[in-house]
Amino acid sequence: MIAAQRRNLILDYVRSEGAVSINDLAERLHTSSVTIRRDLSHLDEAGLLTRTHGGAIADPATSERSYSEKTGQAMAEKRAIGRYAADLVHDGDVIVIGPGTTTEAFARNLVDRIGLTIITNSLPVAETFVSTPQNQLIMTGGTLRGSIRALVGEATNRTLRGIHADKTFLSGNGLVADFGLSTPSMLVADADSAMAAAAHETIVLADYTKFGLRSAIQTLATEAIGQIVTDSLASADEISSLRRAGVSVAVA
Repeated sequence: MIAAQRRNLILDYVRSEGAVSINDLAERLHTSSVTIRRDLSHLDEAGLLTRTHGGAIADPATSERSYSEKTGQAMAEKRAIGRYAADLVHDGDVIVIGPGTTTEAFARNLVDRIGLTIITNSLPVAETFVSTPQNQLIMTGGTLRGSIRALVGEATNRTLRGIHADKTFLSGNGLVADFGLSTPSMLVADADSAMAAAAHETIVLADYTKFGLRSAIQTLATEAIGQIVTDSLASADEISSLRRAGVSVAVA
């Protein structure tokens, strides 16, 4: 494994778990403690984590929050976004839905639709459609990432490469006009990017807490976003910047 690959995996572990030890990383990555110390020093100097005695901790601004932390946050706004975004879907559409509590709120507004084909890597989104035999649900393969209740990895991306959808609906951890949509995890970013590439248009569902935040890994460049649906508490300055960048922004 080359250094860049190893360091990306280290970042992924740190951001997912919050803190890791040198010994644990050495065992997981089948390398020496000396190599891990060198990698952590490099990542600390780059500002991507904080080196500690015996390990490292995530930068709080870019760490991946757990599913339970996201559940209950800005839920009224997420429900409003979900209702608005559902009007962008028509019976018979082929759609891709990414993971997240906002996309789950969106999915719940589609259960009465007819003839949809839904492709998702999200376990909660899939569960939403269990009792809708009038629609077809396709789940990607992949490795479960428990922190977001979703499947990621090469099997996920391989499934998505064979999909031609009308629209993809994604959420994320951060959204700024000069960087686009972002996430702390390389694995999640790869899966989200594959979902975006599978459709003619990508629509980002982002509540006000995501605006102005920039996570480490870009999921989707601003110019690749077809439309953003947000809520009335989102920063007016950020909305203006996104519109100046050519992105359509709808406020639910």
